[in-house]
Amino acid sequence: MIPARSSLRTFVVVTALAATLGACARDRVDSNQTTRPGVVEATLRPYQIKGVWYYPKVDWSYDETGIASWYGEPFHGRKTAIGEVYDMNEMTAAHKTLQLPADVRVTNLENGRSVMVRVNDRGPFVNDRIIDLSRRAAQLLGFQNQGTARVRVQVVDESGRPGVSTLPVPQTTPEERTAAAAAPVGTVTAAPLAPPPGARGVAGTPARPATPAPAVTPASAVPATPPPAVYTQGPVRQTGIYIQAGAFLQPANAYRLQTKLSRYGKAFIARAFIDGQQFYRVRVGPMPSVDAADAALDQIIASGETGARIVVE
Repeated sequence: MIPARSSLRTFVVVTALAATLGACARDRVDSNQTTRPGVVEATLRPYQIKGVWYYPKVDWSYDETGIASWYGEPFHGRKTAIGEVYDMNEMTAAHKTLQLPADVRVTNLENGRSVMVRVNDRGPFVNDRIIDLSRRAAQLLGFQNQGTARVRVQVVDESGRPGVSTLPVPQTTPEERTAAAAAPVGTVTAAPLAPPPGARGVAGTPARPATPAPAVTPASAVPATPPPAVYTQGPVRQTGIYIQAGAFLQPANAYRLQTKLSRYGKAFIARAFIDGQQFYRVRVGPMPSVDAADAALDQIIASGETGARIVVE
């Protein structure tokens, strides 16, 4: 069974949207997000969970750090978002916005272990986790019993190499990327928005429907080929867990938020240069554990900072 602290999995079916919305979704894929053979196009449509809209996209340079969880027996044998049968003993995973399927390298930053997994499902949708791994993957990464771990997730190409440099990269939030590039709203990967035209059943959608609808089944399903169940050992990198509640171009705004958040722990401002612009990030931490970070995140969101998120650096 899944440890209590591990995230509850939600199997998501992408809501059928109007043709105009489909066109908008296609417009989000730029020259750096070219679809390759095997990507299930239907899984790139926007969808909503618990009032938050997610915008999947093809991203061959994805490289993020955060908290991973795992899911197992209650979902063993069920269909994934691309119609494959979930096997908790295979090397697979779920992600909220990556193209499906996708091969990714997951590194446990706490012990240096790395594995390759095939992303073939959507999730997780609680506690700001960035990836949900199969039980077998969690076993090999060494966090099955504790339920969560600090990880780095990298999309890899057909040769098994990361799509970007393997050096640590600065983590950016959607609002930072949007402001730095002066990009349209369509570049945001997750945000609480009003439902788009033509969307159905978007109000009050539960995190886990009582009766899950069937998963998307592509006309020509891609054969499931999970990577082998092996791990490689690498060096351990020291990291910390923080709550990032905001990122501002104006320092005065950051200082105001820092004062507000001081009641929840050590609040500080971290500067970051992104595309030539200086951002002032307001963070709380480091947190002593994932459980402590979850509790602090809930409190900060309840205080009105709905854009707060967990970051690992």
